[in-house]
Amino acid sequence: MNERKKILAVDDEEDILEILSFNLAAEGYDVDTCTSAEEALRKNLASYDLLILDVMMSHVSGFRLAEKIRKELSLATPVIFLTARDTENDRITGFSLGADDYLAKPFSIRELTARVKAVLRRSAPARMTRTTPAGSFTIDTENKTVYSDGKPLGLTRKEYEILSLLLRSEGKIYSRNEILSRAWGDDVIVTDRTVDVTIARIRKKLGVNGNMIKNKSGYGYYLGE
Repeated sequence: MNERKKILAVDDEEDILEILSFNLAAEGYDVDTCTSAEEALRKNLASYDLLILDVMMSHVSGFRLAEKIRKELSLATPVIFLTARDTENDRITGFSLGADDYLAKPFSIRELTARVKAVLRRSAPARMTRTTPAGSFTIDTENKTVYSDGKPLGLTRKEYEILSLLLRSEGKIYSRNEILSRAWGDDVIVTDRTVDVTIARIRKKLGVNGNMIKNKSGYGYYLGE
């Protein structure tokens, strides 16, 4: 990589921090560590390209730290939660707080480094292109627009949030609750049916490519062939 990315890992287990620091440094990243949220808040968090936060820390949890980072510090720095809490409700809470990914303990280093690379890749450019069997799609994160083979799709805000989420993580299945959390957050009370209706509208705007958005019964939606 041309410029070394800076990562801050926050976890109250020092052995976990040692593993993260050693392996991420071996991948070419500059890594700092903290054993508490309080210690992390004393750092210049705006200087980091990625934050890896444990959820179950004493005093101030990773969820609370992420909330402070997003709401009080107004930072959009990518966040990966690394935690033993891996229920759907926990993941939804994490995503609603602005998490970019969520990895359960125990974890494999290979998967963690792959997730780190993916999150940094997604967050870096203002425009990113995804080539799918249905064509080439460009996500303009500044103007909140998705282009299909160079033409804007004319999506609403919620449609953009959902389609860009699926495009960035091709093949990954998102439950309706996870999609609700990502696209609507805590703004309003909506139902699972709202996701189905919105995705139906997206499919219509995609035209002949609408079937690229798949549904796995009982699980959720994903982008696939």
